[in-house]
Amino acid sequence: MISASLVKELREKTGAGMLDCKKALEANNGDINASIDWLREKGISKAAKKADRIAAEGISSILIDGNNAAIVEVNSETDFVAKNEEFISLVNEILKAIINSDAKTVEELENVETSNGTVGELIVSKTATIGEKISLRRFTKIEKEDNQSFGDYIHMGGKIAVLTLVNNASSEVAKEVAMHAAAMRPKYVKSEDVPVDVLEKEKAIMKEQLLNEGKPEDRIEGILVGKVKKYYEEVCLENQIFIKAENKETVAKYVENNGGSIATMIRYEVGEGMEKKEENFAEEVKKQING
Repeated sequence: MISASLVKELREKTGAGMLDCKKALEANNGDINASIDWLREKGISKAAKKADRIAAEGISSILIDGNNAAIVEVNSETDFVAKNEEFISLVNEILKAIINSDAKTVEELENVETSNGTVGELIVSKTATIGEKISLRRFTKIEKEDNQSFGDYIHMGGKIAVLTLVNNASSEVAKEVAMHAAAMRPKYVKSEDVPVDVLEKEKAIMKEQLLNEGKPEDRIEGILVGKVKKYYEEVCLENQIFIKAENKETVAKYVENNGGSIATMIRYEVGEGMEKKEENFAEEVKKQING
């Protein structure tokens, strides 16, 4: 006879439903550890069925711990699940694993051990418990020197997260830069960071536009100089006009006026660049009714 307290204990350890916990215990003669493995195996099969779904919602989040900081994006299928406490606790667990490991890739991170199994096993378990595909999309870990400061900003409950690192300036300055980046969507920190092929493609487009406008060919190179400068002002953090500036100073100038310079900026916007699955709502309801 499986006791209610044993079922409760297994449920607390795994987050699985009461009936599943009871079945697991019955199948494993009341052995908790064997039952956890049994549920995990069932979770893997459930998770596998969800592998082809598109997970383009979710949250991006940040953890700062001393001289280390981590930023991560974890995706779910719906915004509703992204607000679920279990999903948020999973993201926090993943952030701790990033801070406490030397993982450089998603694959390496998924193999990092936590107190509740590997990161990959945690994701599979939550996928089974929550009932939606959950995927670890990307992360970055950075370490600072004592003369550097982190800044972090989370917008719209994790739809956008920005982590910044500044040299010789305060965390308040770093946070202001992070808030600016959240609003103004820079792709790069400085103009030198723009890949050569990206810049050449932009210049080719600009040149074609100028020719179509009837500009003389011998003047185009000169005009391009100004257009490239304008492009940098749009996509490079340092070159953008600081959002709080009253005198049109750039972000780089704002930080410089506060004694420092920008070292790093990582900006994650949930689902950017990902295909989002759109279904007719009536069709979705019909699918649910028909099983």
